[in-house]
Amino acid sequence: MANYKELEGFGVQTLATDPDSAGWIGSIFYNSTSGTFKTVKPGGVSIGTWASAPSLNTSRGNGTSTGSATTAAIAIGGDTGPPTLVTNTEIYNGSSWTEVNDFNTPRYIMGSAGTTTSSVLFGGRVNTPALANKNETELWNGTSWTSVANMNTGRWALGSAGISSTSALGFGGIILPTITANTESWNGTSWTEVNDLPAADNYMGSSGSATSALSIGGEAPGSATSVTSWDGTSWSTLPAVLNTGRKYNGASRGIYSNTTALTWGGEIPPTASTANTEYYDGSTWTEVNNLGTARNTNSSGAGTTTGALAITQSSTTPYGIVEEWSAPDVVINTLTTS
Repeated sequence: MANYKELEGFGVQTLATDPDSAGWIGSIFYNSTSGTFKTVKPGGVSIGTWASAPSLNTSRGNGTSTGSATTAAIAIGGDTGPPTLVTNTEIYNGSSWTEVNDFNTPRYIMGSAGTTTSSVLFGGRVNTPALANKNETELWNGTSWTSVANMNTGRWALGSAGISSTSALGFGGIILPTITANTESWNGTSWTEVNDLPAADNYMGSSGSATSALSIGGEAPGSATSVTSWDGTSWSTLPAVLNTGRKYNGASRGIYSNTTALTWGGEIPPTASTANTEYYDGSTWTEVNNLGTARNTNSSGAGTTTGALAITQSSTTPYGIVEEWSAPDVVINTLTTS
């Protein structure tokens, strides 16, 4: 009877720990620590799951967040219950949130982009005077915030994308008493008006960069399942629509491309919160495992399609709750005999 080496041309390797890279997919190995034979199968977004993560130090809603990974996220501002606004900033390192220097101008429902060491914050609204539009812009350098040139058009509940404090995009939002399709690009020094969204929208999920972004869902009539793509020059409506239409949804803010995204949570019109999570592979949206708790995340989030943070930053209570998405590259199964 043939053995494994005769069949495959090589013997079973012995490893002290399980491998975690895709290059091992299809392999059989012997784990000397556990004393078991194991196989390596494909992982990926389709088997990703959500788990509880440490909550924010200052519980608040209606803020914003961004960041490149589950070990590098930033949560900015919001309110601790209307009308009390906060300017708190917190950094996540993969295990805990740390309070750092506050930003300068209190507001909420803002746009943001960047990383824990290089971010830009823009737009938003205040309660006094009632629901006033804000156009202030502030830059984060990893230590402190600095006020810089204002947006051309102040607005709140806008979409945002970008890789750093020198490269960002702000689009849509509310300019009382209407919503807007206006889009602006930030170059680190000033804002420039560029081509508008195909239609006015607000409270959408958003991800990407200043040259390659996605606007996902939204509140405007007909926009709940709609997804639009920015190519650096203009917007186009994608044929791939969300399976579950929603507004106030979070997204993978550490993805700097319009060809892939993860979106989660939000509100299914008119008022039902959802735990639904969907993955975009560049052509279709696929439903994957839900959040642990249905919630609105108000366009915030951090990380990528394989590792993301959902930060409750909306009117859904309790405020400040965080969940972590993890999708391993590989799955390790122990071989059994019978």
